[in-house]
Amino acid sequence: MLTKLMEPLLKRTSEYGKVTYELLRLKIVDKASDLTSTLFSKFLLFSCMLVFAFFVNIGVSLWLGKLLGANYYGFGVVALFYGLVGIVLYLTRSRIKAKFYNFLIRKFLNTPNEHETNH
Repeated sequence: MLTKLMEPLLKRTSEYGKVTYELLRLKIVDKASDLTSTLFSKFLLFSCMLVFAFFVNIGVSLWLGKLLGANYYGFGVVALFYGLVGIVLYLTRSRIKAKFYNFLIRKFLNTPNEHETNH
């Protein structure tokens, strides 16, 4: 008699476990897809901006070189500028890492950032 009562309960528990597993799997796939597509689109945008910046830098270097009397002076000034930018980025690397880390966590957990909650 007890086994007749337990059998439907065990069957429902097993089905519940399977459905819960499937739901968790689908949520993970959704989050991973969202994160991957976001990072990929940002990578494409960054790549386009990088090519644009490359050609602008060559133009600025040649223009400065013409003003300073030799092309290598222009390229030297631009290189010095990027050296200073690199130093600033190096000194603020922990803040940059924290912002990127927080972005990934917010994206994965689907929580708004502080700018979205203030509006």
